[in-house]
Amino acid sequence: MNFIHDYFHDLDSKQLKQLESLFKIYKDWNSRINVISRKDMDYFYLHHVLHSLSIAKFIEFKAGTKILDVGTGGGFPGVPLAIVFPEVHFYLADSIGKKIKVINDVKDKLGLDNISTYYDRVENLEFKVDFVVCRAVAPIETLMNWSADRISDQQNHSIRNGFLCLKGGDLSDELSKYKNAQVLPLKEYFGEAFFETKKLVYCPLD
Repeated sequence: MNFIHDYFHDLDSKQLKQLESLFKIYKDWNSRINVISRKDMDYFYLHHVLHSLSIAKFIEFKAGTKILDVGTGGGFPGVPLAIVFPEVHFYLADSIGKKIKVINDVKDKLGLDNISTYYDRVENLEFKVDFVVCRAVAPIETLMNWSADRISDQQNHSIRNGFLCLKGGDLSDELSKYKNAQVLPLKEYFGEAFFETKKLVYCPLD
């Protein structure tokens, strides 16, 4: 948890307390259902929280921004981002009901009123957002087929609306047809070895 504060100096005491409370809530749930890999709980803040927050190193979402987290699973990257950006609204969608149940509990216990959850396929959602975020859910082309229609044409940031995806490994084939995509190595933000092969892909909606 300490390195979260090292990388994000502007968090207030409420945000730090919310982030600190995450571990106990997820650990309790993990004892009942497999929300996070059991071995990964020892690296909860590094592998899940800090990894999610790498998006906040790339872009400062403006107040009133709407973000859709596709295939959010246990709530990553959406939940940590919702803590860091309390004036931004996050829509967390997943087709597995028990995962949404966990997020709703986290939301209630931490008072995260800026999160809405959807137990549904993203193709069935009808609202518009500024950005779609996700973490290793599917190839970019699949994500676009699922959710490009959810992205608004109204631009409110210095970068165009689009996709912000956390990925790893060689992405050259996956991104070959997306000439405007930017690949940002997370090792440029964080010094831990875990991030050596991790990347943030920004793909604007053309």
